[in-house]
Amino acid sequence: MAQTIDDDPGACSVPRGSGWRPGARWARDEVVSGRPNQTDINALPAHQRPTMREMGRRSEHAEHPFRAMPADEVGRVPSVPALSWATLWGRPTVLVLRTGQRNVITAACPVALDLGLRPGMVAAHARALVADLDVKDADPNADRALLDRLALHAARHWTPTASVSGEDGLWLDLTGTTHLFGGEERFCRRLLAFLKRLGLTARVAIAATPGAAHALARFGNSDMVLLEAGQEAQALADLPLCALRLEPEALVSANRFGLDRIADLYPMPRGPLARRLGLKTVERLDQARGLLAEPIVPVVPSQAPVVTRHLLEPIGTPESITQVISDLVDDLVIMLLQRGIGARTALLIAVRVDGVPQRLTVGASRATRDAKHLKRMFGLRLAQLEPGLGIETMHLAVPHHEPLDAEVIGALLETSRKGRDLAPLIDQLSARAGETALFRLTSHESDVPERAARRIAPLATPTGWPRWKRPVRLLRRPELLSNVVALMPDHPPRRFTWRRQNYRVVAGDGPERIHGEWWRTDRERWATRDYFRVEAQSGERFWLFRRGDGVDPDTGDLSWHMHGLFG
Repeated sequence: MAQTIDDDPGACSVPRGSGWRPGARWARDEVVSGRPNQTDINALPAHQRPTMREMGRRSEHAEHPFRAMPADEVGRVPSVPALSWATLWGRPTVLVLRTGQRNVITAACPVALDLGLRPGMVAAHARALVADLDVKDADPNADRALLDRLALHAARHWTPTASVSGEDGLWLDLTGTTHLFGGEERFCRRLLAFLKRLGLTARVAIAATPGAAHALARFGNSDMVLLEAGQEAQALADLPLCALRLEPEALVSANRFGLDRIADLYPMPRGPLARRLGLKTVERLDQARGLLAEPIVPVVPSQAPVVTRHLLEPIGTPESITQVISDLVDDLVIMLLQRGIGARTALLIAVRVDGVPQRLTVGASRATRDAKHLKRMFGLRLAQLEPGLGIETMHLAVPHHEPLDAEVIGALLETSRKGRDLAPLIDQLSARAGETALFRLTSHESDVPERAARRIAPLATPTGWPRWKRPVRLLRRPELLSNVVALMPDHPPRRFTWRRQNYRVVAGDGPERIHGEWWRTDRERWATRDYFRVEAQSGERFWLFRRGDGVDPDTGDLSWHMHGLFG
């Protein structure tokens, strides 16, 4: 038998939307169809007022705190109504700052920028161009405070190395941190979205050098630029010179010489460039291209790793001092391992009983946290300590450190193709012979042979050498030859005397003409050298030159000089 369903069981005794539950205390006192008087409720003491549950009310539910965020897709565009800058800003607005006897614009809204107003323009000129201009006073202290807060936020959430860049930017060292956010591109998009929620417009550039990132973020063609390492010179070539953060005097001089782009500085020799635009211009150019380091001072400075030992009794014997140093190094290595860094410089401070500190510094050519190697380095210099009446406190600090990541274990095996690490050997030899005793030679940008080579660190990579043949040994200064017999102007000498010994030439090749660097001194303006490679009858091979071209007396006095030896 089919059962009939009653769709209307009857009117409910509790009106809908009444705001209270049936059977509550307030339902018995008030009219059934009415609501409790809110005035009477507010007049009651706080402990006698009805709760939300008794009133039949409830608040909206809170969203789940661990709800998954929506996918950050490149092509997804939020559906927002189309708004113009005029709708958002209204009147064109600029910020002015008092400079001397005039007000200068420091910032302008997008509407003002579209009307041709730019930072640096005089406020009176801007009012003449735009009638309904809204002019407000700038507050550099408030801007700086906002940048400091953003830098602190970046140091807490994104990277420990964050710093304020200029008056309107931030520097973030993203080394080893972008993989936590899904890569560099995803991090940039999240950063732009974060700043947009704060009401800030921003441009982001990631490069291998702070100078390149600064230039591309302010003068690039896109709001987000990701530049690969080694492409700095090509990416900066078409940017204006002001992207290098040059001094105003340097920009005025560059404009007078017709230099507009950064690429115009590339072919210029360093000497004339430094003389015309200042040495700071050369420094900024090298920093942007990665030829010179530019450190970033973080807004939250990191404390240098330090370990300390307070001794119960003063010590003075080499054995006891070595044991304390060994314990300090073991504790320091644990601290370096936890921070993921390696020591480049280790400083040992031994405080004697009389309060006089004894300092002992060891350096490493490459970042290391090898306890055995550090102990050996301190052992080589232990004789420099003077314990006196005894040492009661010892500190071991690392004032200079660098990031040190894990290394593939296959590179440490004997059968690995990777060469052995020469850093421990170099450190030990430097400790015995001195820091300046070990070096490598690399080429330098100069046509003069004695300036074309310079010393670099033992582990640094030398740059390319010129294609022309150069002697294995180059004399520090060219030495004058005597009793030279030669056919002028393009033939090598047939005989000469050098260091009181006569030589007869059997073969020769040349000349190779080298001009002086006229931008250094006036003496080299017309200087000319003609170099020859000659072989003596006894088998020696020399590299010598003649001052002057043999035609014009202003190019040289036609004297012959020895400059190097082959083999």
